Amino acid sequence: MAASVSGRDLVLEALLMITRDGEYSHIVLKNILDTHQYLDKKERAFITRVVNGTLERMIELDYIINQFSKVKVQKMKPVIRCILRSAVYQMRYMDSVPDSAICNEAVKLAVKRGFSGLKGFVNGVLRTISRKKQEIVMPDREDKESYLSVIYSLPKWLVGHWLKEYGEEAVEQMGTAFLQAAPTTVRLNLNRMEKEDILKLLKEEGVTVSEVPGMPEALYLSGYDYLAGLPSFREGLYQVQDQSSMQVAKLADPQPGDYVIDVCAAPGGKAIHMAELLKGSGHVEARDLTEYKTQKIWENVERSGLSNISVVCQDALLKTEASIEKADILIADLPCSGLGVLGRKPDLKYRVTKEDLTELQNLQRSILQVVKDYVKPGGRLLYSTCTINRGENEENAGWFAENFKEYHLVSRRQMMPGRDGGDGFYIAVFQKENHE
Repeated sequence: MAASVSGRDLVLEALLMITRDGEYSHIVLKNILDTHQYLDKKERAFITRVVNGTLERMIELDYIINQFSKVKVQKMKPVIRCILRSAVYQMRYMDSVPDSAICNEAVKLAVKRGFSGLKGFVNGVLRTISRKKQEIVMPDREDKESYLSVIYSLPKWLVGHWLKEYGEEAVEQMGTAFLQAAPTTVRLNLNRMEKEDILKLLKEEGVTVSEVPGMPEALYLSGYDYLAGLPSFREGLYQVQDQSSMQVAKLADPQPGDYVIDVCAAPGGKAIHMAELLKGSGHVEARDLTEYKTQKIWENVERSGLSNISVVCQDALLKTEASIEKADILIADLPCSGLGVLGRKPDLKYRVTKEDLTELQNLQRSILQVVKDYVKPGGRLLYSTCTINRGENEENAGWFAENFKEYHLVSRRQMMPGRDGGDGFYIAVFQKENHE
C-alpha cells in the first residue's frame, strides 16, 4: 500500500484477511506492522488495539449491530461487516475518538472501498447505535449459555462445553481474563546477563517492566513499540514465553548432560529453556513438522547464542529408529485446540469446532504412541497442551497411563486463565520404569 495509507485502512485490511480469508490474526498483524514500520507508535498501537479488540468482542459486536440493523451481520458484504464491527468496537470501548468522527471515518472507508451506494446504510446504523447506546439489551442472565456467549464473546457451543466441564465461575473467570489487555511475558536468559543489568537496559530502552509473581526468571513487558526493534531482544537477553509454558522445563528438571528431544518445538521457547537449564551441557534436539516452523525455532536459537541445541525438520508421527531410548527427557507439547491462548489469539475461538476437539485428541494419542519409545528407561516424558479441554488433557493423560504400563504418572497440572496468572495450559509428567 502507498505511504499515505491510514491506520483505519490497515485495520480494515487486517480484519478482512482474518475473518474473510481465514488468515491467523497474530501473523496478519505482525506482517502489517512490519511492512508499515514508518507509522508512528500511536498509530501502530491504534491498529493493534482495534484489530484485536474487534476480534475479541466480535460476538458481542454482532449482537449489538443486529439489534439496530435491518440487514443482519451475516448477510452483509464482508467489507461493510468489518467496517461496522470495528466502528462499534471503537464507540463502545475507546474514548479517545468522538462517535461522530468514528461514523464519518467509517462512511469514508465504505466509499473508498467502492461501496458509496451503502454509505447511507453505514451512517444510519452507526448513528442509531451511538444515539441508543443506553438502550442496548443483553441476553437474559437466566439463559446462561446465551448470556455468557455474548458478554464474553465466546461461541455458544464452547460456553456449553466449559459449563459442563468446569462450571459457571470458571467460565466467567476465563472469559474476563481473555478480554483483558495482557503484557508480553518474557523469560530472561540469565546465563547471558544478570537480571539487574537486563532491567537497567530495558528501562533505558523505554520499556515498562513488571515482575511475574513467584517467577524471578520472568518479566512482563509493555509500552514498547516494536519488540524486534529493541537491542536487548535482538541480543537474545530474553525469549517471549508465557509463564504457564515455562513450567514445562521447570517440571522436567533437566540434569547436567541430559539428552532432550522436543518433538513439536516451534517456536522453540521450551527447547531453549531446557538448553539454558542444562548450562552448556547435554543436548536438546528441537523438532517440528515444516521448514517454516523449524526456521522460527532457528531464529530464536540464533538469538539465544546457545550451542547445545539443534533443530530438525521431522514429522512426529513418523518413528525415527535412531531416536529409540535416546532421550532422558522427551517433551511432547502437542498440536491442540489452543483454547488456553484465546487472550493472545482471539480468532482461534471462531475457528475451533466441537469436531476438532475429538480429532485433535486422536492426533495427540497417535503422536504419543510413536514418541513414547524415544525415552530411556528411567527417563521422563512431559505431555503438554495450551488448551482447556478435559478430552485433550486429563483424558489423554489417563489413556496414556492406562495403555503404556511402563509409564507412571508423576504429576499433572491444569493452569487456568484468570486463576493462575498465565495462559490456559496442561502438563502431565510421566516417569518410565527402569528395567534394571
